[in-house]
Amino acid sequence: MTEGRALKHVQVREYVRSLVSGAAPGSPAPSERELVQRFGVARMTVRQAMDALVVEGLLERIPGRGTFVARPRRVASRLTSYTEEMQRRGLLAESQTLLARREQAGPGVARALNLTEGDAVIHWRRLRRADGIPMCIEDAYLNEILIPGFLQAGMPTSLYEALDARGLRPTWAEDSITADVATEEEAGLLETETGAAVLRHSRRAVAEEKVVEVSRSVYRADRFTMWVQLGEEG
Repeated sequence: MTEGRALKHVQVREYVRSLVSGAAPGSPAPSERELVQRFGVARMTVRQAMDALVVEGLLERIPGRGTFVARPRRVASRLTSYTEEMQRRGLLAESQTLLARREQAGPGVARALNLTEGDAVIHWRRLRRADGIPMCIEDAYLNEILIPGFLQAGMPTSLYEALDARGLRPTWAEDSITADVATEEEAGLLETETGAAVLRHSRRAVAEEKVVEVSRSVYRADRFTMWVQLGEEG
């Protein structure tokens, strides 16, 4: 992505944000055609800007009708860190840092963090244990601009506690979970067999409309059950 296009994408996104912020849920957003004509950019650039606002929860797309101001998000339960989740299950959480360094964001990470490809991110890879037994491998990617000095301060026990101390604890997230089998490298770290069943969990965590964390975790399926609370408010 070129710098010029990245700036145009941000310009379009912030223009739309200014138009719809405070508008009633269900109010129509400007059409892609309007924005293409107004800014003189490619439709793909406009789509990227609108996609970012949909992911943030400011806009929602209704198939066959268009894009509208979204209804407020409902949070079913408080987001918990791995450490908190293991404590809730009565297990002792431990972490071993496998890698912690500054990297350039690849296309997927950049898109998820609302950055430009090549921007600086922090990549923190950990082996997570529960009662001494390997539970998962987690790769977390963090926006370096939001957490200056993070690597120099020494790696914390809990990422969410460290983000909380900076006023950036995630308040909502988008998760995806898929079933898969362990690679040879993953099996070695998780102390299981190559080809054993695993759960792949991806998360995009947001604090006050800032994407603060993108993570990809691989869990041993024989050790971990994903628990989700669902339902409507009464």
